[in-house]
Amino acid sequence: MGEVLGKVLVVDDDEVIRQLIAVNLNLEGFEVATATDGQDCLDQVLDVMPDVITLDVMMPCLDGWTTAERLRTDEATSHIKVVLITARAQDDDKRRGRGIGVDAYLTKPFDPAELIQVVRELALGEQA
Repeated sequence: MGEVLGKVLVVDDDEVIRQLIAVNLNLEGFEVATATDGQDCLDQVLDVMPDVITLDVMMPCLDGWTTAERLRTDEATSHIKVVLITARAQDDDKRRGRGIGVDAYLTKPFDPAELIQVVRELALGEQA
């Protein structure tokens, strides 16, 4: 096993998508933790201290928008890179994501290779 590229917290309420993302990132050399929704993400983030969070937008309990806003406004988590992954591909949604300060925005269905590239660039401090 090679060097760990970084830690990623994968947040999605859909178990199949969550596992798909986690397996792909794990195979690529990332250490991966998972969360089932926004509240679960916020509960785990300080323990995991990921380099990157992949965050679904449409989730029960706490959606991705609110979760991203809370991550950005908390000094302890504001530096963590956030990738929104959503079926919501409208320009308004992308503008909202930029307004919150997310680092990247991928639309479902996404290409796993593209996701890996974006996460790798963010984890290594390159521009996504």
